Amino acid sequence: MNVLAEESNAVIKQLNPYVYDMLSRMGKELFFPRGILTQSAEAKQKAHKINATIGIAKEKGKVMSLSSITSPVGGLEPDAFLPYAPSFGLPTLREQWQKSLFEKNSSLEGKCVSLPVVTSGITHAVSTFADMWMDPGDVVILPDMMWGNYNMTFGVRNQARVVTYNTFNADLTGLDIEAFEKAVRDRAATGKKIITILNFPNNPSGYSPTVAEAEKITAILVDIAQKGSNVVVGCDDAYFGLFFEEETMKESIFSLLAGSHERIAAVKLDGATKEDYVWGLRTGFVTYGFCASQASQDLGPLYAAMEQKTAGCIRGNSSNVSHLSQSILLKGMEAAGYGDEKKEKFDILKSRAQAIKSVLKDPVYRDAWDVYPFNSGYFMCVRLKDVDAETLRLHLLDTYGVGLIAIGQRNIRVAFSCMEEDEVKVLFDILLKGIKDLK
Repeated sequence: MNVLAEESNAVIKQLNPYVYDMLSRMGKELFFPRGILTQSAEAKQKAHKINATIGIAKEKGKVMSLSSITSPVGGLEPDAFLPYAPSFGLPTLREQWQKSLFEKNSSLEGKCVSLPVVTSGITHAVSTFADMWMDPGDVVILPDMMWGNYNMTFGVRNQARVVTYNTFNADLTGLDIEAFEKAVRDRAATGKKIITILNFPNNPSGYSPTVAEAEKITAILVDIAQKGSNVVVGCDDAYFGLFFEEETMKESIFSLLAGSHERIAAVKLDGATKEDYVWGLRTGFVTYGFCASQASQDLGPLYAAMEQKTAGCIRGNSSNVSHLSQSILLKGMEAAGYGDEKKEKFDILKSRAQAIKSVLKDPVYRDAWDVYPFNSGYFMCVRLKDVDAETLRLHLLDTYGVGLIAIGQRNIRVAFSCMEEDEVKVLFDILLKGIKDLK
């Protein structure tokens, strides 16, 4: 094992040995190199005469560039987006995102979380999480209604075993908390660490927990930790902030889990992708929320060690994240109208979700499908009663030119995020007609 990994591991063991135990083999061996990168950073600070360390081309004191490439990027100087970004991410952006976490999650007040590490989108954040915490054969507990890419990331890339539980209760009024509790307690009974992903707003269902549901989930995990099980929780907040109903919890469940118990490793996986409508910029974040073994201990060194391992993981697979994307996001977050613009887009999506709920109150649809609970995010789902989902999907596409997503044998996902409000009733009437065609 590299000596730098050993140094980080020693810090982690001292401040919270359970966190060290929960790391995957790769997570334990990861480190951030002090070679060329460190020497270049030192030279940037002290080489006032000549700096011949950086692996980029410069000309007359500025980054060398082609105007045919830089000219379309208005408002940013080439030096603000062409050089490599640090593997940790731009320091100012990391600080800005951390600040926003506290603004958006009031339950984090008084808690200490890490400085976010920048990833190339939330998928990369999820993949980095898997590298850090999952070994081949580990069990990861997921709802049966989940993002399909989890199977690729956890099951194929990291060779973990996916175990699912029922997402919703029988009458489709909320989460099946009992099924979740049984799944995690069954895993706890094996004496091995628990790994679970809490994805709210959920993809594909578009559901986020009520405050009461979130508190129950947290209480279950804390109780399991108190009884001696190590718990790793990845909070996939890809659609964070798009909460449309009053009773829906308006924070990430990370804010409840962070610092809740020394045996709980809470990891927030989020980003600008959906929160800021910048899907192609590929800018995500990984943030840690731990508890020290002793309340008086400073979490700073523990977080620094984890940030170094995370940046090392990024360094080893993609080197760093697009400097241009980070600079654009940072400039946008600092703009005077940023909050007002986000509110405007939020209101549009909320109005579409409300339109769907209004349309689906019509009893004409009752015999064709059941509606899964939805209150947030981009999506909603219906459970078909009589026809196969894939057969229906193809029929709608070929006959009516309507595209929807089939999930399993009975579920259809509707992305209202990309529909206009006046298309809502048209869509569901065509969906109903397609079902009648197939009967």
